[in-house]
Amino acid sequence: MDQALLALNEKLDRLTNQVAYLTEQTQRAERERESRTELMRDLTPIVNDVYRLTVEQLEEVEQYVSLDDLLRLVKRLARNGRNIEKMLDQLESVMDLAETIVPLSDAAFGRAVTELATLERKGYFTFAKGGWQIMDNIVTSFGEDDVRQLGNNVVLILRTIKEMTQPEVMNFARNMVSAIESESAAEVSISYRSLFGQMRDPNVRRGLALTMRVLHSLGQQMSPAGQSVN
Repeated sequence: MDQALLALNEKLDRLTNQVAYLTEQTQRAERERESRTELMRDLTPIVNDVYRLTVEQLEEVEQYVSLDDLLRLVKRLARNGRNIEKMLDQLESVMDLAETIVPLSDAAFGRAVTELATLERKGYFTFAKGGWQIMDNIVTSFGEDDVRQLGNNVVLILRTIKEMTQPEVMNFARNMVSAIESESAAEVSISYRSLFGQMRDPNVRRGLALTMRVLHSLGQQMSPAGQSVN
């Protein structure tokens, strides 16, 4: 009897546990059903509003878009889902890059503003404005034939400028200007006696000789071709 009672009690315990488990599952299922019912009750007005709004919007574009077009668009979006995802990933990368670059660009912009202010204070912009005006005057002063001749002789012009800008030529010109400026205010005697007296100066005679040589070369350049100069 004791063994039978013990076995019966064990069976009752197992049965009680099973009943408790089934009751808990039933209660859980009931709670989930109530949750779904409550969710559907809350979503129904939202779904109705979305449906109504969708219908209104579709009515506005129904003359431009058909149901086939929408279905085709949906299918295309579905086929290109991975591409769209990659595009979004790239967009996120670009946004991250922009967030990194923006502070650097702000610093670069501030530095550029400072440099521009420095250039303006030094007069670069004023010089550029004057240079542009000079260039405009040059362009408006030359015709088509002048420009063509300038292009034909540009090599000769550059060579002449190159020779004129040699250090010895520039030093000679500077010394001549300095001498003229220093002697322009001094009293000059133009009597024959004074002139003949200056001829005794070797530097004066050397200058006259060089001047005569230059005049000789100038005369050769200016004389007509084939004409002899007596």
